[in-house]
Amino acid sequence: MAEYDLLILNGLVVTDQATNEFDIAVKDAKIAELVLRGGLSASKAKKIIDAEGAMVMPGGIDAHVHLDEPTFVGKGATADNFETGTRSAIAGGTTTLIAFAPQRKSEPSLLACLAAAHARAQDNCYVDYSFHMICSNAGRQAISEFAALREVGISSLKIYMTYETLQLQDSEVLDVLFEARKQQIVTMIHAENGAIIDWTIKKLEENKLFAPKYHVTSHPPVAEIEATYRAISLSEFIDVPILLVHVSSPAAAKHISDAQMKGLPVYAETCPQYLFLTRKDLDKPGFEGAKCVCSPPPREGEEDHEGIWQGIEDGTFTILSSDHCPFIYDNAEIGKKGAITTQYPNGHFKYIPNGCPGVETRLSLVISANRLKLQKFVEVTSTNAAKLYGLYPQKGALIPGESDADLTIWYPDGMEEFVLRNEMLHHNVDYTPYEWRTMKQWPRYTILRGEVVWDKDNGGIMKPKGYGQFLKRGPSTLAGPRSEKEWNVENF
Repeated sequence: MAEYDLLILNGLVVTDQATNEFDIAVKDAKIAELVLRGGLSASKAKKIIDAEGAMVMPGGIDAHVHLDEPTFVGKGATADNFETGTRSAIAGGTTTLIAFAPQRKSEPSLLACLAAAHARAQDNCYVDYSFHMICSNAGRQAISEFAALREVGISSLKIYMTYETLQLQDSEVLDVLFEARKQQIVTMIHAENGAIIDWTIKKLEENKLFAPKYHVTSHPPVAEIEATYRAISLSEFIDVPILLVHVSSPAAAKHISDAQMKGLPVYAETCPQYLFLTRKDLDKPGFEGAKCVCSPPPREGEEDHEGIWQGIEDGTFTILSSDHCPFIYDNAEIGKKGAITTQYPNGHFKYIPNGCPGVETRLSLVISANRLKLQKFVEVTSTNAAKLYGLYPQKGALIPGESDADLTIWYPDGMEEFVLRNEMLHHNVDYTPYEWRTMKQWPRYTILRGEVVWDKDNGGIMKPKGYGQFLKRGPSTLAGPRSEKEWNVENF
């Protein structure tokens, strides 16, 4: 009888397709066997985990993580590098993440920006990883490099419809979408109307309204609603898949749902901040509200939360990512307090670095809410990200002989409730937006390619940095253009 590297016995195995009691065998970093409970009880292995009563799932995939980046809003830089950010991910049950390789407008080449991101990440990661490009200079050179990006395993990029330092004009968006269609690249779009935001900021400044809470006012829902509709219209014109990132507004989600009902390849992402935070979290004494400044901002309240939950449940949202974009709060050089100056002694919302930490808390927050069916939870936190970004079935699945042995094992029948404190986390940030929340679950084990990399009860992090590997990705396996023909302007 073959000896396996790892056996996981008696667990309740949950994939996007099924939930059942299975035994799992791991050999050479892959899922080797997946059989009904008891089927591997006589087998031998170097390590055996008895998962009696526990949920066993494919490892989490967080497809929206900012690490070791300069900020493009205000001053400062992200607090987490690839070491601390991926360490935090593994402790939260995430085995794969996709970070960003940002391009500044002054940089003509995407390939050079990718090389710089590789240098920052190499030998520093605890999880397997890849990159999305951020394209802010959609010039001739950058567009010409799309084919080369595919050759080196990059099949997605992100563009912005707002922020002066990142924003593309509609004609440039069309250039990107046109070439992305030819190269089978998924285009991620930050959809907010930059002109509406800039105009609203001007009006707030005229009235000397600078507190962190006015960040919400400066990004009104209409900015997201209009830009979402425009992004969908541009993608329909070119007949190309897009992914609307970090959707916060149920009204924007309605545009997405309507597009999907028409059969358009429009996908959407949301994040925990739009399920658990509201504008009240930015309206705190002093400067405290800056901790929750992100874009789009958290919306009004429970009605908005309910709209986003429903969008996850009905399939409007394809994936649920963290948008982990961390900045140290109590730091005036590279953190949130850089917005406090002599001119603005109480800070100015416009200069607060945009983003919140969340890569470690993403899975536990959502599963503790006990809102989603387990298979839907796996679908939006792991499997769909693998399919959308060209990693399936290597990641996001438990298919014998094909899938990496990436697993998250939770505590049997839940665990004793606890109050979340920032000192429990493994990021390089001095706060979490979810401080004092009651949690009902946390990963007991995280397993990456058959190795236990997180054991909560026996030391925490179990493998050194550098165990994580770069993943070359193929094209999306979700629905693509409706027509297989090359786009031809004569058709219009």
